[in-house]
Amino acid sequence: MKKIILVGDGMGDYPVPKLGNQTPLQAASIPTIRKIAAKSFLHMVQTIPQGMQPGSDVANLGLLGYDPTENYTGRAPIEAAGASIPMKKKDIAFRCNLVTVEKNMMEDYSSGHITTEEAHQLIDTIQETLGHPKIQFHGGVSYRHLLIWENGPTELTTEPPHEISGKPIVAYLPQGHREEEIRELMEASKERLANHPVNQARIRSGKKPATQIWLWGQGHALTLSSYQDLHGLTGGVVSAVDLIRGLGRLAGLKAPIIPNATGFIDTNYQGKVQAGLEILKHHDFAYIHIEAPDECGHMGDAELKTEAIEAFDKEVVNPVWKGLEEKGEPYRLIICMDHRTPVSLRGHTAEPVPLAILNGPSGPLTEEIPFDETLNDGKANAISHETIQKFLA
Repeated sequence: MKKIILVGDGMGDYPVPKLGNQTPLQAASIPTIRKIAAKSFLHMVQTIPQGMQPGSDVANLGLLGYDPTENYTGRAPIEAAGASIPMKKKDIAFRCNLVTVEKNMMEDYSSGHITTEEAHQLIDTIQETLGHPKIQFHGGVSYRHLLIWENGPTELTTEPPHEISGKPIVAYLPQGHREEEIRELMEASKERLANHPVNQARIRSGKKPATQIWLWGQGHALTLSSYQDLHGLTGGVVSAVDLIRGLGRLAGLKAPIIPNATGFIDTNYQGKVQAGLEILKHHDFAYIHIEAPDECGHMGDAELKTEAIEAFDKEVVNPVWKGLEEKGEPYRLIICMDHRTPVSLRGHTAEPVPLAILNGPSGPLTEEIPFDETLNDGKANAISHETIQKFLA
């Protein structure tokens, strides 16, 4: 039986007045998901273990069947693995966002979703002026980049910038052992970026500039048991972001880079679907991750988030289901999300989220039923090794 998991990052939410007091998931036109739900086993699942931060790193570890309480060392080392950046024993990885801070307020955690081409020019300048043999900056996708710091600080608290959108940054600056070193790097980046040609061009075009770097998510290199050892499965992950690719590579799964995959609503949906179905031709497991709903939640844009969820249904769920049905072979299709990203909060929360399991071939889909945050009266089962093992068995 082929197994495939489709993840709409951050699709869960709260009722939104602008949407008639519906959640984006309830307001969206998602006929394929709702028809699949009618033939599925439905669950509300708790993806975030008690006491852990509700990040995509922790939640996707859980959805893949790993125990975050045992495996997790920090977000950035996972992304380093996804970017194929080697880490030595003494290296500490930091996530390095390009952000827009104005009057000490976090105006935009993504610098207006800066393009990868623009961002690499800025990160190159940061590396040339602030980097040295023990501090190396590496360009990623859009606003998402990395710093590898030999013997860097670890015993400190850092905050994801997407969790402090619209808030004063002073209370969220790095705190703890060697905090002054990381703060100095962040402060020094302001001067390097202030008059950069890329930022000047963005300002002239009415776009937000990248005013500084923001460092967070630090940790030592992470190791995971192989997916084949854990679940008896081989396959791959498909995503625009280094975080998911990193989890895949650490698990011994394939993690192809998809051209024009942006992690936003303009991503290459068709390329992701094709890559996932191609993996299933030669293996028994695929994990397709779509970032856009989460990004729209962080933007606080309920209507755009609704559109992103609709695109997930139309551009990913529908063609994947059709591709599986055309093969006529047994399959298990799981539709889920990693956490909620309420537009009212512009950040992640740890409440339960819905999950559907379809055993196919299903035949024609006709009846539609709700697939949203109210399943099972919101009561949840915890995600665990044992739970995922049952889903993937």
